[in-house]
Amino acid sequence: MSFQGLGIAPKILEILSRLNFTIPTPIQQQSIPPGLDGKDIIGIAQTGTGKTLAFGIPMIQTLLSNPGDGLIIVPTRELAVQVNESIHQLAHLVNMRSAVLIGGENFNKQLKQLRSGPRILIATPGRLIDHLKRRTIILNFIKVLVLDEADRMLDMGFAPQIKIILQQVPPKRQTMLFSATMPAAIINLATRYMKLPVRVEVAPTGSIAKGVSQEIFFVEKSDKINLLKKLLGEYKGSTLIFTRTKFEAKKITRVIREAGHKVAEIHSNRSLHQRLDALNGFKHGLYRVLVATDIAARGIDVSGIELVLNFDLPAIADDYVHRIGRTARAGLTGHAISFAMPHQRADIKRIERFIGMNLRVSPVRIDKTATHARPPTAYPQRTRRRFYSHR
Repeated sequence: MSFQGLGIAPKILEILSRLNFTIPTPIQQQSIPPGLDGKDIIGIAQTGTGKTLAFGIPMIQTLLSNPGDGLIIVPTRELAVQVNESIHQLAHLVNMRSAVLIGGENFNKQLKQLRSGPRILIATPGRLIDHLKRRTIILNFIKVLVLDEADRMLDMGFAPQIKIILQQVPPKRQTMLFSATMPAAIINLATRYMKLPVRVEVAPTGSIAKGVSQEIFFVEKSDKINLLKKLLGEYKGSTLIFTRTKFEAKKITRVIREAGHKVAEIHSNRSLHQRLDALNGFKHGLYRVLVATDIAARGIDVSGIELVLNFDLPAIADDYVHRIGRTARAGLTGHAISFAMPHQRADIKRIERFIGMNLRVSPVRIDKTATHARPPTAYPQRTRRRFYSHR
């Protein structure tokens, strides 16, 4: 299968070919045709499956032949920047501007973007609401609305902001909602604000990429750091480590740096510039290890991550899927390790029920001087101005 035959305009097909996009992913293959037909879409797919182009191609083609603008809402600043990078690849080649509205950036800089006449706006809910309250933006001309990572936005408490935004955009519009999971809140959102949406589901909720091997180490809290150091010595590739709190992330980053590894951190205590610098450095190999809280679970689009390590188990099972989805992207292979304390066996059971499979438990041998873990091995898985107000 190629992008030919999906209803994509010849000019955009030529651009895709120039950018070496030749074979659509399953979510792209199933979402692009109804998206080009102007239908509302609910797209369910695991992370790293090419969802940005799945809604980006229909949006750009629709705006090329129709008046109006596009609005893409995402949960985090990092994801907004990455979505804009993907959209910009296509949009600027058809002379279509995009703008990014995210927290942590100067309002005047964003106003300058709005005055340049963008056709596509990528925004986080909080910053978009700030602009609406200041009346520096109007959404009267939205033709296509995308809610990307909608379940994550609801998890982060953005439901009230999303409701306000949906009340500000025209009722006559196309809405595309993309998510990795399908909780009841998403169904309610779709029922209330979408018109007969086409459901595209390329993987059931809780699905893990086939290329990810997984294992669990039950370990006492006091032994986690020693085990982490041991594993960083065994795995030589890029490693993403998740913690629950920013304080833990900062502490672990210091320990890893003292052990001689190049490491960066992403959490809410870091400025936007620092977070983007860490992410770009990790992406380009400046840092081998990136330590992050769940703020980055869906904002990291980096190919070739060898290991995702859950230093702390996530608070909810959904986040386990999002975290380990950072490895084995685009058909590659990767490994996921989770540390669990002995009293967290019930949490592991919840994760296993959610993903529909049992996780391999590997033995941990501890002596007085070091923590030794058997090297894990791979094993088969069972499964234009319009946005700018004159005020």
